[in-house]
Formats: sequence, C-alpha cells, structure tokens
Amino acid sequence: MELEETPSPVDPEVRAYIYSLVSALGGTGADEDGRYVLGDDALACLKDLKKWLKLYDEKANRLDVARCLAEANLVEGDLLEVLAAWPEDATEDRVKLKIALACLELLVPLTWPIEKNDTQMTVNHHRHIPYIQLAQLSYKRSVLDSQSRSILRTAVRIGLPSLAIPMSERTPRDEGIIKLILYLFRNISIIFSPGENKESPTSRSATIEAFHHQDVLALILTICSNMGEDFNSQDVVILELLFHLIKGISVEKLFMDNAQLERSGTDELGALLAKEKNMHRSYAKHAPSRHNRFGTMIWLKRDDPGRVSTVSGQDGLMNGQHTFSKMDQSKKWNKPKQRSRDVEKASDRFDVPVSLTNNATTHLRAFVEEFLDSGFNPLFNHVRRAIEREADRVLEIHTPQFFFLISWFLEAERVRRRKKEEAEKKNKNNKIAETFETDSFSLIASVLTQETFVLLNRFMQDRLDMKVWQDLNAGIRSFTQILLIVHDMAKSSLEEDQEIAENIQNRIFYEETTHDRIVAILRGYKDQGFGYLDACTELSHVFLRVLERYSRENVDLQVRSKRRARKKKKAAAVQRGDADDNDDDAASEMEDVAEAERVSRERKFDFNRFAAKFTTQTCIDTYVKFTRFYNDLNTEQLKRAHRFFYRVAFKQDISVMLFRIDYFVLFNRMIKGPDPLDRTSAVYAEWEELIRQLIKRMVKKMRERPELAVEMLFSKIPSTVFYLENGYEKQTMSSKPRAPAALEVRGAMTRDEQVGVAVAVLHEQKLDAVDWVTKVLVDAASERQSWEAESAARRAEKFSSTGSSELDPRAPSIVVHPDTEERRIAMFKDAKLRLLMTLAGFERLGVDDEPNTTWIIPSNLTARQLHETHGVVQKYRGNPIMEYGEEDPVPAEEMLRRKPTTKSRRAEYDDESEGDGMVSDRDNDFLFPAGGPTNTGPRTATAALEQLKKKRRKRRVSIVSDDEAAGGLDEETRERRREAREAADLEKREKIKSAEFVYDSEDDVEADKLFFEREEARRAGQGKKVMEILRAGTVDRNKRRRDGEEEDKGRRKKKRTVENESEEEDDVQMAEGSSSPSRIEGLKPDSQSEGDTPLSTPLEDPFEEEVPKEVSVDARSPGEDGRGSKTLQGEVDADKDDEDDAPVALPSRRRQRAAMMFESESD
Repeated sequence: MELEETPSPVDPEVRAYIYSLVSALGGTGADEDGRYVLGDDALACLKDLKKWLKLYDEKANRLDVARCLAEANLVEGDLLEVLAAWPEDATEDRVKLKIALACLELLVPLTWPIEKNDTQMTVNHHRHIPYIQLAQLSYKRSVLDSQSRSILRTAVRIGLPSLAIPMSERTPRDEGIIKLILYLFRNISIIFSPGENKESPTSRSATIEAFHHQDVLALILTICSNMGEDFNSQDVVILELLFHLIKGISVEKLFMDNAQLERSGTDELGALLAKEKNMHRSYAKHAPSRHNRFGTMIWLKRDDPGRVSTVSGQDGLMNGQHTFSKMDQSKKWNKPKQRSRDVEKASDRFDVPVSLTNNATTHLRAFVEEFLDSGFNPLFNHVRRAIEREADRVLEIHTPQFFFLISWFLEAERVRRRKKEEAEKKNKNNKIAETFETDSFSLIASVLTQETFVLLNRFMQDRLDMKVWQDLNAGIRSFTQILLIVHDMAKSSLEEDQEIAENIQNRIFYEETTHDRIVAILRGYKDQGFGYLDACTELSHVFLRVLERYSRENVDLQVRSKRRARKKKKAAAVQRGDADDNDDDAASEMEDVAEAERVSRERKFDFNRFAAKFTTQTCIDTYVKFTRFYNDLNTEQLKRAHRFFYRVAFKQDISVMLFRIDYFVLFNRMIKGPDPLDRTSAVYAEWEELIRQLIKRMVKKMRERPELAVEMLFSKIPSTVFYLENGYEKQTMSSKPRAPAALEVRGAMTRDEQVGVAVAVLHEQKLDAVDWVTKVLVDAASERQSWEAESAARRAEKFSSTGSSELDPRAPSIVVHPDTEERRIAMFKDAKLRLLMTLAGFERLGVDDEPNTTWIIPSNLTARQLHETHGVVQKYRGNPIMEYGEEDPVPAEEMLRRKPTTKSRRAEYDDESEGDGMVSDRDNDFLFPAGGPTNTGPRTATAALEQLKKKRRKRRVSIVSDDEAAGGLDEETRERRREAREAADLEKREKIKSAEFVYDSEDDVEADKLFFEREEARRAGQGKKVMEILRAGTVDRNKRRRDGEEEDKGRRKKKRTVENESEEEDDVQMAEGSSSPSRIEGLKPDSQSEGDTPLSTPLEDPFEEEVPKEVSVDARSPGEDGRGSKTLQGEVDADKDDEDDAPVALPSRRRQRAAMMFESESD
C-alpha cells in the first residue's frame, strides 16, 4: 500500500529557487581543509536572496522564503562562516567588506522578531511562525557561542568607518550601516526562550557576557554619550536595545557583591525551605496515618429536595468547619467569558523577573554605572524631544519603554548612592566619604525637568483613559521613582539639590489633577495582574508619604484646581457694536469672571481631605487584593499594606470601612492559618498587633451599633459609614432650584417684533413649545370672549330693569396649566419659553424662584388682545425671521440678552476698593437716604426743591459778598472747605437711622404699652425743664445782641476758617428746619402755627434768649442718656439732608440748642 505524501508547506518552485541560490553562495570542501569557500557569484547570490526576502515575504505577507532559508541552514552554514572568515587585517579589502555587509543585510531580517496579533495572522503564518522562531533561537545561539569567531565584533568592525565620519558629513548609506548593526544587536537581545534559565546559551546572562567581550556595550556607551552631537536618528534603536537588556533585572541584586549575592541566595533558599516546612506542618495536623487510611464519603443534604453535596476523606470528620472548608475547595466556578483583548507582546513585558550569573551581574553593573555617569542625560533628553515632536522614527511602543528605562535607571542611581553611603559608614574611609558627599544629582537632571513631568502626566492620563494598563504600568513606575529620587534630593547635604527638590515638589504637588490621577489609578484596579497591582499600590504609598512630609514642612501649600469658571460671550456684541449699551454690566461681568477663576483655580491644600480619598471601598479592595498574596510578598511590600490599613483605621479613624467578614477571614488566615505568615518575619508582630486592635474595635463598635452585624456582609457606602460612626443619619440639605435669568430683546423693537424674535429662537428645537403657547392663547381668548358676552348681557338686563348701567367687576384671571410634566419644568427652567410667555402677556404669581409658580393670563387682557397676540405668534411661526440686520445679519439667538436687574445695596465696604482709606462718592449711594422718618412735613418734592434753590441763591450771594469784602479766597482755601463739607455730610449720613430699613419684629402688646408710657413720662419731664430754662433768662437782650455782633465781626476779621463757614450755613438750615423765613428774626408765632408744635409761650424771640450752662446737661436727648429714644440732633440732621451741599458739623451755640429743644417739645 502506497502512503500519501504530505503536502509541502512551501511552494516547490520557490523552494527550488532558494536552494539553488544557497548552493551557489559557497560551501566547505575537502581540498580547502574544511574552510568555507565563497562561490564565484557570492555577492550576486546574497543580493538575490535579499530581493526574495523583500519582494516575496514582505510584499506578499508570507514567510515562505524565511522558512526555506531556515531549512537550508543559511545562517549557521553560510552567513556566519563568511563573517568569521573576514580577518581583522583585511579591513581595506572593499570586496570582502561588501560581502560582509551583504551578509549583515540578510542576517538582520532573518533575526527580526515576528510578533503578530490574532487579527493579522493567516494560515501561512500559523504554519511557519513556530518553525522560524525555533530557527531564530538557533541563530542567536550560534552568534553568541562563536566566541572564537566574534561575529558581534565583526559587525562592529563593519560599522566603524561610518561611525568615524562626523554626522554632518555622513551619507544616507553610512546612516543605514549604523542602524543595521544596531538592529542586529537589538534583535539578538529580543530573541528569548520562555523556559530558559541563567545558564542556557541563549539566556540574558549569555547575551550580556557576549556584548561585553565583543565590545558591544562599549559601542552603546559611545553612542549614548555623544547623542545629539555625533548621532541623531539612532536614539530609539539604542532605547529598544537597553530596554531588552535590562528588563526584569532586579536593581537591588545588581548592586550586590559576590558575598551579598551568595548570602541573598542562601536566604532565598532558606525562605523556600521554611515555607515548605510550614506547608508540611499544616498538612501533618490532619494527614492520614498508616492506621486510618480507610475511605470516607460524607453526603450533605441540601435545602433542595433530592440534592446532596459530597466530601471525601477522613479529615472531613474532624469538625464542621473543616468539612465546609473542604467542600468549598471542591467547588468550581465557571467564570464567564470576557471579550477578547489584545494580548500583550511577550517581548514587551518588563515585570517578569530575570536572574543573572555573577559574571553577567558584574559586567552589567559596570555598564550601568558608566551609563549613568556619561550617557544618561544625552540619551534621555534626545529621546524626550523626539517623542514630543512626534518624529517619524518614534513608534507607539517607544514611549512606555522610555518611561520604564527612566524608572529603572533612577532606581539604580538611588541604590548606587545608598551602597556608597553604606560602604562609607562601614569602612570609615574619609576618601570615600568625600567622594560621596560631593556627588550631585546633576547626572540624572535631564528627567527631572518640567518638560518631562508634562510629558509623563499627559502619557499617564492618556493611557488611563484608554485603559492600556501595561503602558500605564511603565508610567506609574517612572513617577514613583521620580518621587523617591526627589525625596532623596531633599535630604541631600548640598543646598543646590535641596532647592531643586523643593522646586520640583512644589510643581508636582501644585496640580490637583495629579492628586486625582493617583486616586483614580488605585481605584481602577480590577484584574490587570500582580505587576500592575504592585506598581499602583507602591505609587499611592510613596505619594502619600512624600506629600504628607512636604505638607508638614510647607503649611501654606497651594494647589491649582481645574474647575470650570464662568465664561462670557461678548465677541458677538462687539461685532454688533452694541457693547456700549452695557459697559457697566460688561465691566461687572469681567470682574466676576476674574474672581471666579482666581478662587476656583487655586486653594489651600488640606492633606487630611486628600488622604480621605484613599479610604473609599474600591481603594481598600485594591489593597486587600494585594494582601492576599502575603506569602509571596517581601518585607517592604508587607509594610506597605500594613501602613495603608493603619492609616485607614487609626490615622483617618474610619475603621468601620475594614469591618467586613471577608477582610477578617483574610486577617485571621495571615495570623492563625492555614498558611499563615512566617513568625520569623520582621513584620509579623506589627500585623498581629494591627489585627488584634481591629478586632477589638470591631467588638466595641458592634456593642454600640448592633446593625454592624448585618453591615459586615456588605461594602460600606458613605451614608452607612456616617451612621455607624455617629449613630444617626447624615442630614443633607437639598439645594433649591433657581429660576434662569430673565431675558429681553435687544434694541428698540415693537412688541410684535419681540414676539417674532422669541418665536424664531424656539422654532428650531422647541417648536412644540410655540404650539403650546398658541393653544393656550386660543383657549384663553375663547374663555375671555364668553365672559365678555355674558358680562354685556348682564349689564343690558340690569339697565333695562333698574335703569343703571354700573360696570361689572373685572374679568377673572385665567390659570395657565402645562400639558405635560416636561412643560411644567420648562416653564420654570427654560428662559426662552418664559420670554415668549411674558411677551404674550402671561404673568407669574408668587416667588420667581419657586418651581411651582403659577402663570396666569391677567384680567386686563381682553379677548381681542389675546386674538391679536395669537395672530402674531402664528404669523412668525409660519415664517420665522432667523436673522436680523441688512449689512451684517445677526442670528435671532444673539438678539437676546440678560435683563438687567437692580443692584442690591452693599452692607459693608468692599475690601478691594481703591483709594487711601476714604470712602468714595460711589459708596455714598449705599448709605441711608437723608430725611428719613423725621422728614414728615407737608412739602412736596417740587416745593422743597424750589425752596432749596432759593435759599442757595441767597446764601451764595451773601458768601460771595463776604469773600469780596475779605479780598477774595484762594483756590486752596475753597478746596479745604469743600472737603470739610463732604466729610461732615458723610459722617452725618452714616448716623442716620432711616425708617425705610426698619421693620417690625414681633407684635408684643404689653411691651409696646410700657414703652409708650415711659416715652410719655419722658416728654412731660423734658417739657417742664424747657419751660424753667426759658423763664430763667435775665440777661439784657440788647446787650446780648450787641455782644454777639461784635464777637462775630471780630472772628471775621481774624480769619475765615472752614468751621466758621459751616456755622453760618447751619444757621440758615436751623432757620429752615424751624419753618422760619429769616435767620435773624427767629421763631414767630405764625411759624409756630405752621408746624406741629402746640406749645405757646410769652417769649417774643427764643433765639435771642441767653441759655444758662445747665442747658447742655439738662437738655440732653433721650438717646444720649441711654433710654433708646431718637435724638433731637437727629431730627435737625434729617431736615438738613434735603440740601445737596452737605454742611459740616452742627454749631454748638446755646441759642441753637434752645431752638432745638423748643422744636422737640412741639413733637
């Protein structure tokens, strides 16, 4: 029977062509002592193979040629032999150089990593990729194992001529050769085997040792240190090469010496043995012995009839808890299938640990130290600029690699400094101490700039929004190490480093968006893997610790919040040219916007308020998931989790958030088992004490709040936490909705045109609102018309019966009812609909801010007016005018503006008012108006104004005549008098108690009665005192007049001051306040009859009487002796406020006090 041949995975014709070219390339022969001999057309064969790879595999998206070359053993049998046969002294041989370069051009695409996702894979790819990947491993093994042939050093020799040329003189061919050798090194470092160990020939250790011995690491250092000067486009290739060299390598172990490495390995082995011993100990407690190895099967009846659960093994008979535990372990959960996600490339994962041999560790540590000293700043500064300007050579994968390398090298710098410090303390070497102290952080300054922080924040926020967790993990690690290195800088002995650290911390912590991003990262963990979980918990721990320390040192720390500020639309108003109409409103709005932006963007930082954001249930769940790996965590990680739970329970004092059954089960298992923490661990005692205190608090809280027994089954929401902490529900005040600002139509338009604007605004999106208004108008017009007809009939009937045609009462108002709930809300919130309703004649009843305000159609609108309004609305509904204006049309929307409201009085002066402490004229508007309740005379405003003008003209004439008699006043004297009058007027107006702002508080009849009785007794006693004073006058009248005139004349001759001027003006006002026609004549009987004074005395001229000194004491007003009544002085002041020119303080002459008391008695 003949077997069927398996079909070949490659086209036989293609295979034949490839094999023929490989055969013609060359080979070994017996006559050449086993040496490789090139064919006659070896260079042409190499070029043809390159064309086949490019045109067939790359263009057709197939891997047939690569499969054929792998099967023909081209790399190991031909290319490496050709490169090894090129001696070092034959560098000037151009033919051999071209052949070696052609071999390199084939070797790079053959070792290029193949990484395709499921959507890009074809049948051909699935058939060839596994074979080609195995072939690439053999390629790498051959390149690294050929120590005697030095393939990598040969590749470096190929690129040396191009490297020696200055960058400005290099040709594109030279740049291509440099990239070619760097891509070869990159490909060799990428190729790996998933199950390799540190001793395998393709491991990371073998790669690092080969790179060190064949001068690849030296070439990398040279290119990095000259990046930006002699090299430009090679930055991203070097970045990839470094990433694949150091990913997964522990920095702590890298900087250990051989003794420390051996001790670390011994400790790890001891820890593993102890863990295994603990497992055996816990198992041995219930393990079967030789005498009880009999089978056991337990059936457990369930609530459902006919259904049982089974538990096998004799250990199920020990106790009920163990039985249920075994039953829980036997349960299987069919996890629901999730949507397929893009699988991360295995070569890009940097959280898989990699171990190195001692030699590889030594070589890599030396390379890292030299790189930090010379190549770190140039390389990372150049790559950052390329990423910022989005250069074509920068791919999406380069940005996370950039940030991971930042985090790795910053951690290396921190560990190196710590090792130096430890060595200095251990060896007591002064030389080492001096060297360490003089070290500065300038070697890594390129990643501590503001540009790097901006790029990092934008990268983290972008990856967080797109949920690219592996890239975000790189950003998190970078930000964590930046915080730690800045923290070390703040503790540096150099003042320059301390100042730089202070500046960096201020910039980092100033943005509140950074704080919120840290919280969002911690809250957003679900199932991103342990590497991401470790990174996000470390970031939150470090950020909180550094921020807490910094906020203690800087009490006045300010943060900028990205809240929205109010915006204004004035560009359209400027284009229309109507900005002048509202200059005051625009200026006020400008001040409001500036104030809102200033307040909302910067505020004082409160650390307790920020730390409270980490006490939410999602943040605690993240740390609980992290703690579940307690057997795999190191000491630092266990401390991190312990500090977080301690902060939640004791620092923030929200231990209720940790009162959950699953949390306590985890805590109990950590201490009591099974699989507890190692008792010899450094943090075991701390965890034991923390859990004991938590249980103690839980028991105490459960006694206070028995409801906690139920709440321990569930997560806690804020209201539940508040109730459990305080014992009562949190009182929340619901904010009252506010009505929108009233609108009005710009410009001088008729009411019909304004209705057209309102209809046009509502026409596009809210046409149903216009239809509803028209329906309401039609119904109201019909109802009002029926009422008017009925009213006319009643009037005619009454006229025919009684002969009287008295008018009927006004028509009743019509209540507007919304047709839907949405319409009711729109009647309150939609400012445009409210404008249309207002223009249509509708009115609101009650408070405007009340959501259920009733709208009515008032009784003064007739049916004819309602029909006209309906016609106008219907007219513009059918033909709306969407734009207004001929030359520069304006949309109807921009024809609306806010209706200006009356400005409220200010209760106190503005702290930000300008000036030198004096109150401006604008502030006088907020004082109580002059006049007040004492200005109750029968005069009207017009009469008072005319009388005031007349008195001013008389006074002006007398003042001018006096000034002319005195030789005239200079400008400085007049200015002093004017300022004195204004100051006196302002002081007087501030003391006025106006009845306009006085309201009755409560109606207390008994208190009012007692008050009026006391007031009546006070007035009676005061009247008796006045009469006694008036009767006691014995001084000669003519003598007083003569003495008074001489005294006044003497004062005028000496000087004319501001106080004298004010006394003369007050004399005029006192006469006016007494209803006296003349200042000299005093009070006449007819003037008394005009006022409200009923008192009559035989005195002819009270102003001419001499008043004893006791007048100033006995004639005090009730307000001065503390009995609460209004002062007499206030009454005179109120009368004087009718004048525009405010006088200075009142004169203190006794004759005026007598007049005041006389007038007060009349009241």
